[in-house]
Amino acid sequence: MDKLFERHDEYVANVPMEYVRSTMEQIDWDIRLIAIKGPKGVGKSTMMLQYIRSHYAADDRHVLYFSADTSYFTTHSLVDTADQFYKMGGKHLFIDEIHKYENWSSEIKEIYDLHKDLRIVVSGSSLLQINDGKSDLSRRMTEYKMPGLSFREYLRFEKGIQVEAVNLKTLMEAPNAYCSMVKEKCHPLEYFSHYLKEGYYPYYFENKKVYQNSVENVVNYIIDVELTKYRSLEVGNTRKIKALLQVISSMVPYEVDISKLSKNIGIQRATTLKYIRNLEEAALICRLFTDISTIGDLQKPDKILLDNPNLLYTLSTEKPSIGTVRETFFCNQLISAGHRVEYGGVKSGDFRIDGKIVVEVGGKEKGFAQVSKEKNAYVAADDIDNATNRKIPLWAFGCLY
Repeated sequence: MDKLFERHDEYVANVPMEYVRSTMEQIDWDIRLIAIKGPKGVGKSTMMLQYIRSHYAADDRHVLYFSADTSYFTTHSLVDTADQFYKMGGKHLFIDEIHKYENWSSEIKEIYDLHKDLRIVVSGSSLLQINDGKSDLSRRMTEYKMPGLSFREYLRFEKGIQVEAVNLKTLMEAPNAYCSMVKEKCHPLEYFSHYLKEGYYPYYFENKKVYQNSVENVVNYIIDVELTKYRSLEVGNTRKIKALLQVISSMVPYEVDISKLSKNIGIQRATTLKYIRNLEEAALICRLFTDISTIGDLQKPDKILLDNPNLLYTLSTEKPSIGTVRETFFCNQLISAGHRVEYGGVKSGDFRIDGKIVVEVGGKEKGFAQVSKEKNAYVAADDIDNATNRKIPLWAFGCLY
C-alpha cells in the first residue's frame, strides 16, 4: 500500500493544472460508483488527477489513485487493496486503466457491496471492455462519456482563447449574439480548418509533429488487439477492417450500400454489419439512422461517418471531401454534447436533432431549399463568421461543450 501512495503522490504532484476539461464539472463525484468512458488519449487520467489535486491536500490519505495495469497487481487483488485502503480510513478510490485487470467488474461489484461508504471512480480506454462490464454492475454504476476536445476547448488549449460554452437552444435562438461574443476574442475561421485536421485528441499537444501517426497507431491497436480479443474479430480480417475504414473515409455523403461495402472489402454482408457496429462501439465511426428508436443490432445504417474529422484526415488516402468533413464535424460535436442525431433522409435536411430540429450542413452558399418544408429548420454553413436568420456558422456548433 505504501508503494501505491508513493506513486499516487508523484502522479498528483505532476499533473498539469493550466487547463481542465469541462467534463469535470458535469460529473457528480459524490456518486458511489462512477465509470468514465472515452477513447484512448482524451484525458481521462489527467482529469481524475486534477480532481484529486483540486479537492484533497497533498498528504491526504483518504484518497488514492492508481492504475490497474501496474506490476503491483500481479501479487495483489483489487478487492484486497480496496479493503486495506478502507480499513485505513480511505474514502475515495480512483482506479485507472481498469479494463486491463482481468474480471475487473466482478471485483468492483464485490468492493461496492462490501464497503457502503467508499466512493469508487474507474476509467478505461477500452470502450469494448468497459461496455462488457456493465452487466455485472447494472444499477450500481453511473457512466460518464468523455469525448475529445470540442472546437471551443481546442481554442483554449492551443491559443489560450477563453470562450464560454453555449447550449443548443440558446445558439438556435440567438446565434448572432453568441457569434459576436466569440469574435470579440478571436477570428474563429482562422483556427477552424486546422482543428478539423488536428487537435481533437489532447495528445496532439504532447507532440504535434507525430500526431497523425499517433492517431493511426491508436486505430491499429483497437483493431489488431481489442477487436480481436473482445469481439472475436478473426486476425485474418483485421486488414479488411482497416480497408473498410479507408472506404468510409473516402465516401462523399450519401446513403449506405452495405452490399457494395461488403463486396469492396471481401466480407459477407451480415459480418460487415457486425463489424460496423463494433467500430462504432470503439468510437471509430458513427452510424446514423432515420429513426434511432427502432434500430436493431444488425440493422443497416442509413449513413456512416468516421467518429471525428481528425480520423478522416488521418485515414483517408486522398484529401477528404469537404462535405464529408463538415458533416463529420457536425455529428461529432452534437453527439459529444449529448444530443440525439438522426439522418434526415433524402428529401429533408441532412440531420434531425433531438427529434425536432432539422439542420442542413454545407458551405457559405448553402440555402434553405432542401429544408423549405420543415418548420424548425436551420443551415449550418462553413466559411461564414456571422449568423443571419436561421443560417448559423458551422464552427459555432463546436462550442456546445
